Amino acid sequence: MIRTKLKGMGVALITPFKEDDSVDYDALLRLVDYQLQNGTDFLCVLGTTAETPTLTKDEKLKIKNLVVERVNGQLPILLGVGSNCTRTVIETLQDKEMMAGVDAVLVAVPYYNKPSQEGLYQHYKAIAQSTELPIVLYNVPGRTGVNMTAETTLRLARDFKNIVAIKEASGNITQMDDIIKNKPENFDVISGDDGITFPLITLGAVGVISVIGNAFPREFSRMTRLALQGDYANALTIHHKFTELFSLLFVDGNPAGVKSMLNAMGYVENKLRLPLVPTRITTFEKIRDVLRQLNIKC
Repeated sequence: MIRTKLKGMGVALITPFKEDDSVDYDALLRLVDYQLQNGTDFLCVLGTTAETPTLTKDEKLKIKNLVVERVNGQLPILLGVGSNCTRTVIETLQDKEMMAGVDAVLVAVPYYNKPSQEGLYQHYKAIAQSTELPIVLYNVPGRTGVNMTAETTLRLARDFKNIVAIKEASGNITQMDDIIKNKPENFDVISGDDGITFPLITLGAVGVISVIGNAFPREFSRMTRLALQGDYANALTIHHKFTELFSLLFVDGNPAGVKSMLNAMGYVENKLRLPLVPTRITTFEKIRDVLRQLNIKC
């Protein structure tokens, strides 16, 4: 069952771009290889961190196909399919070409149109009934404008067998703990925020869908693994090592921070698609300073 595989550190892959604004597919494959070689447990493709709203349908399909082909079954593939139109999500799920090689889907709470809790329930109900694929809910109110409550999450978890987990990025530890405490056995909570992954695992989360893992898969997957094994002292040491980077990653928006980090490490151009722009020079210099302190070549 896929649920048991979506544990540990998943990485929300970025989409590298060239200076001419085209997708840098060669850099993407280098990043996938970097993940495969450094302990990543699963890959999240076409999520928020991938700048998916700026990608064309053809680009999305090519990115998905290249990642699936390169991974070749070594890791589970979690595909982002969120939309603020329920019908659009269902149509994507029924697109056999797009779903080929996908192990589970990540479906964000609808953005902008701010549905009620009942609207959220009906949205996910329709999606769950349209596919046999495992579904990971994604609650990120800072981006969507609406918070899915613990009550709604638990209702969905109990009512639909193929809703197997939630990526929780509400920042509300009490809410997350409420879900962990009252969830059915066949449902998992995954951290959607690198900075609180360690404390959330101590409460019972099973891992993280990580941004910083793009740059530091070996270190952050080890932290996650140690925490899951109950070795909190060593996990905390690694967590504290990255505390400053956690804040720098998001000060100018995501994925601007992690792209500047990967650029300093020589993996990608420091290029985003509008309306997103690269980090400010001051942030970039702070990131380079921290990387030097961590003995990362840049």
